[in-house]
Amino acid sequence: MDETVLLTGAKGSVGTAIREGLVDEYDWRYLFHNPPPFEPEHPSLVGDVTDEELVAEACEGVGTVVHLAGDPRRDAPWESVLDNNIHGTKILYEAAVEAGVEKFVFASSNHAVGHFETDRKPDLYRADDDFRLDGTELPRPGNHYGISKATGEVIGRYYHDEYGIDVCNIRIGNLTRGHPPIDYERGQAMWLSYRDCARIHACALEADYDYEIVYGISDNDRKFYSLERAKEVLGYEPQDNSAEWDGDERID
Repeated sequence: MDETVLLTGAKGSVGTAIREGLVDEYDWRYLFHNPPPFEPEHPSLVGDVTDEELVAEACEGVGTVVHLAGDPRRDAPWESVLDNNIHGTKILYEAAVEAGVEKFVFASSNHAVGHFETDRKPDLYRADDDFRLDGTELPRPGNHYGISKATGEVIGRYYHDEYGIDVCNIRIGNLTRGHPPIDYERGQAMWLSYRDCARIHACALEADYDYEIVYGISDNDRKFYSLERAKEVLGYEPQDNSAEWDGDERID
C-alpha cells in the first residue's frame, strides 16, 4: 500500500501495538489526543477527533483510516462517550468521505457484546465450551463504552451503504503486552497479544472487503469469539495462544 494511512488514538495501547509492530510497513500519519512523550517516527497532529478542521486536515491525501481515538474507559460517563466516541467517529467518517478515503478500519470492542457473557459465564471462558460469537449477532453492550462502540459499527454501516467506503470493524479483546494472570479465565479467553494486534490491523489494511465485523483475539485454546471470519476475509493468521505464550513479543 503506497497511500498514507491515518492512525487516530496513536498513543493508546492498540495504537502503540500498531506503531511498534508496523512502524516501517506504511506511510503513517498519526493523530494524538495529547502531545506524546516521544518523537513520532512519522508526521503527526495533536488534538481532538471532535475538532472538524483538524480532522479534515488529518484526512487530506489519506487512503485509509485506522480509527482508535475515543474515551477508552469501560466506566466512562455518557457525556464523554457521546462526544468523543460517537460524535467524534461521525466527524471522522464525514472527513474521510470528503477526502476520498477508500477504507476505514474501526477499533470496536468486546464491550459491544459484553452482555452475551452475563448468563453464560464462567463456562464460556473454558476450552471445552463450544459457544462462539462470530460477528453476525446483534450487539449486547455491557456499558456506555460498549454502546459507543456498537454505535460506531452502525455509523460505519451507514457510511458504507451511503458513500461506498469499505469498513472493517475489529472487536478487540483483551490486549496486553504480557500474558494475563494465569488464573484469569476471561482474560485468557479474550487475550490479544501485541504482535497479533499489529498483524490483524495489517491484514485489515491489505484485504479486500465491503463491510465486515470481525473479532480481534489471539488463537487461544480458551475462546468464545470465532476467528473464522477474520481468517477468511482478512487472511488473519494469529501467532500466539494464551495457553502456550512464552513471553516472545517479536513481530515476525
